[in-house]
Amino acid sequence: MDILITTGVLGLALIVLLGGGLWISVTLMAVGYLAIDVFSPAPAGSLLATTVWDHSWGWALTALPLFVWMGEILFRSRLSEDMFSGLAPWVDRLPGSLLHVNIVGCGVMAAVAGSSSVTCATVGRMSLPELQRRGYNETMAIGTLAGSGTLGLLIPPSIMMIVYGISAQQSISRLFIAGIVPGLLIMALFMGYVMIWSAFNRGAVPPADEPLPLMEKLRRSRRLIPILMLIAGVIGSIYGGYATPTEAATLGVFGALGLAWVTGALSWQSFTQSLMAAMRTSCMITAIILGAAFLSVGMAFLGIPAALAAWVSGLGLSPGMLLVLLTLIYMVLGCFLEGASMIVLTTSVALPMVVGAGFDPIWFGIYLILVVEMAQLTPPVGFNLFVLHGMSGRDMWTVTKASLPFFGLLVVGVALCAMFPGIVTYLPNLMLAR
Repeated sequence: MDILITTGVLGLALIVLLGGGLWISVTLMAVGYLAIDVFSPAPAGSLLATTVWDHSWGWALTALPLFVWMGEILFRSRLSEDMFSGLAPWVDRLPGSLLHVNIVGCGVMAAVAGSSSVTCATVGRMSLPELQRRGYNETMAIGTLAGSGTLGLLIPPSIMMIVYGISAQQSISRLFIAGIVPGLLIMALFMGYVMIWSAFNRGAVPPADEPLPLMEKLRRSRRLIPILMLIAGVIGSIYGGYATPTEAATLGVFGALGLAWVTGALSWQSFTQSLMAAMRTSCMITAIILGAAFLSVGMAFLGIPAALAAWVSGLGLSPGMLLVLLTLIYMVLGCFLEGASMIVLTTSVALPMVVGAGFDPIWFGIYLILVVEMAQLTPPVGFNLFVLHGMSGRDMWTVTKASLPFFGLLVVGVALCAMFPGIVTYLPNLMLAR
């Protein structure tokens, strides 16, 4: 009963502080301090200092600002302008025609930005006006962007994978490799749905343009191809064992700077803007990680994770039902928290339960990111919905309704990964075997 009352008090404090607008990182540290100082005899100040220090100098953490900076550099290049013209000739003949530009474009941008909202905004900035000008169904154009924007969390190099890897003490390299096949699976589900939808709604898709010869397609993609090669080089160096994530991120930054210079997008202003934006994002995420680490220490001192694990174990849930329960919990959390906060706040509690149920922690990381993707499409804090609400000028209900089919496809993706865990684990296990 004491542990239940303590958990309730800490949960209430967390809700009140977050609801009052306090920064998430400060809230997590404050609740952790309350847990230790009030409910245990341990020295809260000393534990705060040692926890923050221990979790702030890890080598794995250095990959975070570098990958964020790489994305910020390319975000300020001509990537968004080149996206539509470079991809359109390759997907124009598919059923659904240029709607696939949203899906493939978000897949490419996801590998650059590592962020869902940035991916959605960058691709939508060019594709939405163009699709509207050509007479495409607006609901479908918005829906494909909302759904595909979530790929920013899943396709490596993903910032959320780095956050999970640090929180769960798992290999970031293996997480990057594990995200490749699920990312392609989600893209295939989205593209398949668009093809089926277009077959039943032929009048909603304008006729395709005249086919272009191969050399003309390559000419129009000339600025996009080097970026694809850079992404392939970064991920390939990790998969081949030639570089750690931090070393690959460093190569990515130099490659992004080189591409921006060659295309004329690199200036002192764009350089400093990208550096400052990367610093702000990295500091925010790092602060959340440190706050969550201290809160986890506080909960461990009180025995809360063990008590929750024992409670769940006492329910006698099968592994499948445990996943269903966790998915529902994450869906509720996704209505109030953004992705990084959800991951760092729950990993210390959820991971021992799922590992005890026989799940691979690498698999659970990808599952968790998929569920966080789903939360990007749930009001009231679905960030992709906010982005498209602002870009399209449509009300939130219209944007939410347009995204519902793609939310359902994400549920299908989660179910497939749960039924066939090899979708996630095959490549990282192959990498480990090598």
